[in-house]
Amino acid sequence: MSSYFIYYTEASVVCVIIFAIMLFRDVFGVDRQEKQIKYDHALIAFMLYFVSDALWAAVIAGILPRTLFTVLSTNFSNYLLMAAITYTWLRYVMAVEQIPYRENKRTKLAIQLPFYLSTLAIILTYLIRPGVLVDEELNLQMAYSIFQIAVPCVYIVVVVVYTLRRARVEESPLERKRHLFIGFFPLMVIAGGLFQILVLPETPIFCFCCAILMLVFFINSMDAQISTDPLTSLNNRGQLLHYTSQRANMYRDGRRTFVVMFDINDFKVVNDTYGHAEGDRALLIVAEALKGVVKNHSTPMFLARFGGDEFILIVHAAVGEEIAPLIAEIRGLIEAKCRAYQTPYMLSIGAGWNEWAGRDDTFQKCMQRADEALYLDKTRQKERGQTTVALK
Repeated sequence: MSSYFIYYTEASVVCVIIFAIMLFRDVFGVDRQEKQIKYDHALIAFMLYFVSDALWAAVIAGILPRTLFTVLSTNFSNYLLMAAITYTWLRYVMAVEQIPYRENKRTKLAIQLPFYLSTLAIILTYLIRPGVLVDEELNLQMAYSIFQIAVPCVYIVVVVVYTLRRARVEESPLERKRHLFIGFFPLMVIAGGLFQILVLPETPIFCFCCAILMLVFFINSMDAQISTDPLTSLNNRGQLLHYTSQRANMYRDGRRTFVVMFDINDFKVVNDTYGHAEGDRALLIVAEALKGVVKNHSTPMFLARFGGDEFILIVHAAVGEEIAPLIAEIRGLIEAKCRAYQTPYMLSIGAGWNEWAGRDDTFQKCMQRADEALYLDKTRQKERGQTTVALK
């Protein structure tokens, strides 16, 4: 039993070290986002659980005395931390999926309620009929196992159902895969735990499974930071150049490829008049409008922030006549968002586009032609007085 404890503890320590490295990298990283903070909370819950579970292994192996206190304290700790793992993962999913009102006090209370009720129930059960949880020989009873998985099951069901619903309505295969991966993570962790219980009970499969899956998520998160603009969450210039360097992306059978460039007319007016924080909000409004239009159309598109107030949309259209209505829709949506957000300005964007000519053409040349068209469009808009206007 001592060799079992040593092996089990070594595995837990290794997993804690792996999680600590990920946590250290996140905590001391630049520009921590909300979803990273929630992910870090899940890491901490996992680390504490591994420590608590190692203490329970010490009780089982006889390294720590098997008393009522050690049995109850270690297992109640495991119960609390297992609930914390699934709760923090639910909070992480809510941040990733950008669920509205996720920081609302009522929302937080609603998702904490199952934990509060279950904890109250397990305490009352022990005070009234302790034998239901632990027998006279200090062996855990089935009722304890039910309590331990009840709250995690509630949180897991919520995560799986929500992400499945999002995946069903998602048109992008990559986004659909992301929803499913995030949603089914808890099920994969449970599968690892069941495999340990049913097949290799003396092997810390659950610990290794958690570490591997969280490491995969961490790597994906790092990839996203490398390829995503931190302010708008759009693809950044590096990802744009990677996309356009692949001929298969630019050449679609039966479709024509257009490069559309946008920038905000007189963006300096917003920054100089209202400050850079308001300038960031203006960029987010444009990004939201662009993302909204991309989602509303079945036409394949690739959207990126090129830099500053410049955005690029690559459209794989069936016909060239699709581009002008698309630009008009984007402009209308930006105007509507300015009104909805009651911004002290009305944003105006310039737009220029050109068609990628095929094998003898390059993205850089096509972008240069689109940029020239953008300049002409901005000039025409200024002549007509259709520029960004400070309202107050």
